Amino acid sequence: MTLESKIAAAFRMSDEAWLRHANPWSGWTRFITVLPLLSLAIWSRVWLGWWSLIPIAVAMLWMGLNLHMLPKPHSTNHWISKGVLGERVWLNRDQVPVPPHHRRVPNILNAIAAMGGGLVTWGLVVLNVWGVVFGYVLVTLGKLWYLDRMVWLYGEMKDVNPQYRSWLY
Repeated sequence: MTLESKIAAAFRMSDEAWLRHANPWSGWTRFITVLPLLSLAIWSRVWLGWWSLIPIAVAMLWMGLNLHMLPKPHSTNHWISKGVLGERVWLNRDQVPVPPHHRRVPNILNAIAAMGGGLVTWGLVVLNVWGVVFGYVLVTLGKLWYLDRMVWLYGEMKDVNPQYRSWLY
């Protein structure tokens, strides 16, 4: 089981949840709000002390709820939706192999995003705003490029597996 599969399992990503997450509103709101909200909530310990646990809990709750709260989209023919569908294909690469040119780059891009996440974490621990900002930029660039690769991957794999094709409507 891949790390990505374990993360998806932790968020209880059923087929229905994946379709809900393919809603462009889910993909974009999660992408643009989760890390900034969580960062601000953690930074708020400076002003709120232990009360900062409340906004941290709210940000964590939002991170999980966002995946499940919106309905299935009317169409999955959107860039972000195809990115989410590509993530499902990537998670399933042990069962349905992906083309060789897609096997390395997603891991590199996730590593870039993870380095950014580490920098954000460091910046939040030591209250270094530039560490948080630069880390956030790395996370964002890594994730956007990763999503673009997932769109490309889905485009190539949708006709390989009938299930994959059925996700596009």
